[in-house]
Amino acid sequence: MSHRTHIEVIFVLALFVAGAFAQRPHPSLMLTASEAKGIKEALGRTPLLDTAFQRATRVVEAAVTRPISVPKPVDASGPVHQRHKENYLEMQQAGVLFAITGDERYARFVRDMLLEYAKLWPTLRKHPEAGVESYGRLFWQSLNETVWLVHATQAYDCVHPWLSMKDRSTIEQKLIRPMAEYFVAEHASVVDRTHNHGAWMATAVGMAGYVLGDTGLSNKALYGTKLDRKGGYLAQLDQLFSPDGYYTEGAYYARYALMPFVGFAQVIENNEPSLKIFEHRGGLVRKAVHATLQLTYTNGAFIPINDAMKEKTFLSAELILATNTVFRHGGEDPGLLWVVQQQGEVMLNGAGLAVAEAMRDAKRIVPFPYASIELRDGGDGTQGGLGMLRYGGVEDQSLLLMKYTSHGLSHGHFDKLGILYYNQGREILQDYGAARFLNVETKYGGRYLPENKTWAKQTVAHNTVVVDERSHFDGKEPVSSRHHGMRHFFRAVDAGVQSMSATVSDVASGVQMQRTLLMIDDRRFAKPLVVDILRVVADKEHQYDLPFYYFGQIVNTNVKYTAHGAKRTALGVANGYQHLWVEADGPANGPAQVTLLNGRRYYSLTTAADSSTHVYFTRLGANDPSFNLRSEPGLLFRRRAQETVFATTLEPHGEFDPIKEFSIGLHPTIIGVRVLASDDEGTVVELTGRDGSRWHVMVTNRPSDPSAEHVMKVEGTTYRWKGDVEVERSGE
Repeated sequence: MSHRTHIEVIFVLALFVAGAFAQRPHPSLMLTASEAKGIKEALGRTPLLDTAFQRATRVVEAAVTRPISVPKPVDASGPVHQRHKENYLEMQQAGVLFAITGDERYARFVRDMLLEYAKLWPTLRKHPEAGVESYGRLFWQSLNETVWLVHATQAYDCVHPWLSMKDRSTIEQKLIRPMAEYFVAEHASVVDRTHNHGAWMATAVGMAGYVLGDTGLSNKALYGTKLDRKGGYLAQLDQLFSPDGYYTEGAYYARYALMPFVGFAQVIENNEPSLKIFEHRGGLVRKAVHATLQLTYTNGAFIPINDAMKEKTFLSAELILATNTVFRHGGEDPGLLWVVQQQGEVMLNGAGLAVAEAMRDAKRIVPFPYASIELRDGGDGTQGGLGMLRYGGVEDQSLLLMKYTSHGLSHGHFDKLGILYYNQGREILQDYGAARFLNVETKYGGRYLPENKTWAKQTVAHNTVVVDERSHFDGKEPVSSRHHGMRHFFRAVDAGVQSMSATVSDVASGVQMQRTLLMIDDRRFAKPLVVDILRVVADKEHQYDLPFYYFGQIVNTNVKYTAHGAKRTALGVANGYQHLWVEADGPANGPAQVTLLNGRRYYSLTTAADSSTHVYFTRLGANDPSFNLRSEPGLLFRRRAQETVFATTLEPHGEFDPIKEFSIGLHPTIIGVRVLASDDEGTVVELTGRDGSRWHVMVTNRPSDPSAEHVMKVEGTTYRWKGDVEVERSGE
């Protein structure tokens, strides 16, 4: 076949496909006509579907009785901003209800609303509150604009068969098409950007393309504005998610990104099933949902690494869409039904119908399979990762997490090897997350607060070592983005001793770090003991600070501290230190121990230390004149050295019952932690129990090798172990 003939064939095929798109039925984005019919027939027989239908009906019935309001944009997150948000949500739900019920009041509401926007949109230019970010017209940033179009196209798709040709033409030519072309023309870099903003914009453009029957738009959404496959939805899917499904910006933004990624996958499946999107990269869409659910605690809260709002859980609308969709397209995983059971709601589409029917017929709901798991980062899985060790069921699970990922794009924080710990259904060692009051106009317009940069992103805001009071990679995103942690080893086969270890290089010039975490289940402990061994090696002496941010009340400590209640000062002047009040401080004299009361359990931190280690009791809130930061406590261990090892145990113990008025087990089993030796071969740490029992934790500092034999001589004693880590117990 000649080159010219080949081009002609492609052109004819393109015309054929375009014609097929133009004649395609409506609705067919997130909901099809046959699915709407199935939902109508299932009402009254499927409780979850009934609940979703009734909730949508209440919202829409209230909306159709009010005058339509499409105000000119004036604010960033105030009443006008909120009105436009409510409009797109109400339109989308009204469209779905019309498709299900045929009630023309709902179609009329959508039509009238869209016609009002078709009058407003052509008059708009850059939003008056637009900042330096990608600007919008209806909203201050283009991200909100794309979310609006994602919902509006669904509404239009549902009422399309009912509309007159004139109304279709007006809505398409004055609203949907110009919005989509505005994104492609003025924000092409966003459509092609590897970021959640890019995913939303590509989805908005793609849904507009499908609803308009415009293959040019849908192809730009799929393959990038230059059609070179370097941008657009598929490239974003491949680059933002690792082969394990980990989303590089972290769990909070995975939650947000799942709506466009999973929602648009359903749209693609309905319109271009030949792409087999749910089979792409071994079922990556399904893996992404499962990985995101693994990044929640058993109470549904997302692990708040990087920019994250702690209020978000898997009850959010994005996860309802995601769980419903992958249940339908991923082999009907029964573990997802437990999540759906907690959510108590389904989508009003074919996926929601499938889940509602499965829930109705399920004889037994098994909990979601939370597991000790390692998730790789990076499109090819080579940019570090995140490890989680778990013990126990959903009622009272211990979860220990370590972050050794890549930076995480613009929403990343400057912490490598940071840790978090959950127990008793709550945070014990916490990450601050993001400094932001979302949609609270009086708090910086609802945007990220200045303190997000001056505090939340800084290394000292996290549970990891800070070198010379400067953030990792000097707090420079371009530098941090070139580095990531490296997996050392991950072992979770033996529930008695689970372990993980990771390394990172050059967090400061010439400084290398290795952190090893163990969760030890031993009959001497009420709950698994956490052991944390953080080794720092450098080419010269530095000041090393290791903070721990906790929830709870200090009830006991052996640190001889001086309190500064009458005259507090900030711990430092920059890089987050300026926000930490020093409430008390004092030198360690042997192992430093602090016992906390959190909920109905005690938690003791015991750290190997001597008089060269200084302990600071801190509280967040210094240099915060607008009261933007939460007032939360912390501990910080400081020492000067060239090389050092911070070895710490975290032991849950005892019980406190304020109702029955008893307290038992106030004192921990572990009373001593000592670093016996550490060199290029390994690190040996000794734990001493109150009853005289001892544990020796031996960790390799060489490359991981499960079959390697290790020998270290310490103070006349020879320690031998095989593999990466071993725990020896002695004494009773």
